[in-house]
Amino acid sequence: IHNTKGEIELHDITAVSDESIRGIGSVDIICGGFPCQAFSIAGNRRGFEDTRGTLFFEIARAAKQIQPRFLFLENVKGLLNHDKGRTFTTILTTLDELGFDVEWQVLNSKDFGVPKNRERVFIIGHSRRYRSRFLFPLRRENSPAHLERLGNINPSKRGLNGEVYLTTGLAPT
Repeated sequence: IHNTKGEIELHDITAVSDESIRGIGSVDIICGGFPCQAFSIAGNRRGFEDTRGTLFFEIARAAKQIQPRFLFLENVKGLLNHDKGRTFTTILTTLDELGFDVEWQVLNSKDFGVPKNRERVFIIGHSRRYRSRFLFPLRRENSPAHLERLGNINPSKRGLNGEVYLTTGLAPT
């Protein structure tokens, strides 16, 4: 369906060497959703004591090797208050040490036309090596200003236009 030329599969990230990660080359963004069971109120909330919870550090390791312009991470809302906020502080500190300014916001899928009530925290890291504008907070009402703020909606409001709006101009995705 899609042009997969240039895509790679590394499978178990914990078994991939730093050299292999560097071999990926330059990328603009790393998108990651590390497993939520370790932080969810529906799970046992073992956090970084659960090996699934430590996969955030694999994303951080990849970011250190690749040095993307942006990180885009997603997890359950419970990540924010896990271990009285210490877990989220660790994540913020780690990203800061890697040279990222970070913003986050809890968004609910129901506010974006999805028939689910599902709250998630979205974390955006901006590399300090590049100038960029912050994207949050997103407003939750379905106003024209809100749709423009999302930055990837056609003027007809019926689909994506394939462009992401950056401070440096338009960039194809």
